[in-house]
Formats: sequence, structure tokens, C-alpha cells
Amino acid sequence: MTATYEDVLYEIVDGTTALITINRPERRNAFRAQTVEELVDAFRRAWADVQVRAIILTGAGDKAFCSGGDVKIRAELGNYGPSKSGLWEVEYLHKLIRDIPKPVIAAVNGFAIGGGHVLHVVCDLSIAAESARFGQVGPRVGSFDAGFGTNFLARLVGEKRAREIWFMCRQYDAAQAERWGLVNAVVPDDQLLDEARSWGREIAALSPTALKFLKQAFNVDTEHQAALSGLAGSALDLYVDTPEAAEGAAAFVEKRSPNFARADKR
Repeated sequence: MTATYEDVLYEIVDGTTALITINRPERRNAFRAQTVEELVDAFRRAWADVQVRAIILTGAGDKAFCSGGDVKIRAELGNYGPSKSGLWEVEYLHKLIRDIPKPVIAAVNGFAIGGGHVLHVVCDLSIAAESARFGQVGPRVGSFDAGFGTNFLARLVGEKRAREIWFMCRQYDAAQAERWGLVNAVVPDDQLLDEARSWGREIAALSPTALKFLKQAFNVDTEHQAALSGLAGSALDLYVDTPEAAEGAAAFVEKRSPNFARADKR
């Protein structure tokens, strides 16, 4: 079974695992509104398919899992481009990954940065290639995630480390990510998808109903963060229209350091 998208690849592997690949390697798999819309459709397709017991999310090529929102498009248009629905559904995508009653495995190849970092954080399990790099860039490019990307991240790695990730905008290698509990395992680059598929096969041998209840039980303690994610998204919609946010996006496109003091009119 296959489905055709422009920004996403979807296929069933091993008979029981949906492999969803962000397919914009020329942009380090940065997502635009259309990409998010296609990811939503792909995850819903996997949810509806009773043969699918696990989902793997990865990025095309060997450079990046996902580098977040496409800042070049945002700098040009002031948003992340058109979609069929007319909506920017990234917060819904985060909630969908959590709500789908099947384990979602992030196979992190290369950079998981910004919004791409948030995507792997909300997945149930993360396997990293040895070359994977993790980090946030929001405060550098005029953006932020005050929903799952901060609150749930703190549950994974602790408050001090989560604040460091966001306040310093550093990058961390796979070994450090594993030490911090940010990923479950690290494997050689050429074994990443094989390992993720192996995990998918292990999951497929287990009771899907039991896994459904377990995933929902794990989500209970942090479900209130979905409301915070919606509130944060509304705040971000207002923030991206400010001179400060525009300076961050412009500096990224122009490959220079941002001058936020010039844009801050407080």
C-alpha cells in the first residue's frame, strides 16, 4: 500500500509498520504548511489502517531528520506558505502524534533542530544515528515553542537541561542526547532504519489493545500541555508579526547574526 504526496513519503514496511518520511532534503527537511498538512494526512492514514501496529517518522537523505519550520518561506511570505485547508496545523500534528493509539518511533538521521527537535520529542520513542544533532534555534531566528516543545521536553530531560536547550541554542550530539534521556538508543548511521524497523516488528508482536491503553495512560499526566500548546501557538501567531521576529528570520536568510536590540522597541 502506498500513498502519494509532494513533501512526504508514505509506505508500509514489514506488513505492520507505516514509514513516514519528510521528503524535502534540499531544505534539510524543513516543513512548510503543505508538509504539515501532508504529515497530518499520513498519520491519520496510519491510524485508520488496522494492519499498522507502529509508525516510524524520519527524514529523507542523510543530512537532516527535520530542521523545523522553513524560515526562508516565513521570511519571504510572513507565514509558512499555503495549504489546502488554509490552516497552519503544527500544534494539531503534535497532538495527533500523541493521540494515535500506536507507538510512534522517531528515526533521527542528521539534524533534529527547532521544530524538527519538537517532532522527535513528541514521538513515543527515539532512535538516533551516531551523526544526529539535536537542538533549538527559536530565540535565534525569531520563534519559540511554549507548548510540548518546552513543557514535555522538561519532563524528558529535566528543567535545567530543557532551559539550557532553549536559552542557549546549542547543538548536542547523539551520545549526549542518550545520556540526557532525550533518545532511547544510538546506532551507526547505516543501521538506523533497520533498527527502527526491528523495533516496529517487536511492537507488532504485542497486543495492540494493551499498547493503546498504555499510550493513553502515559499521556494522562501531560495531557494538560495540549492546551498550553494551543495557547503558545496563538502567542506565536502574534509574535511572528513583530519587528523582532522579522529580524530573526531575515538574519537567518541573510546568513548574519541577528540584531534584536535594533528590533526591540520596549
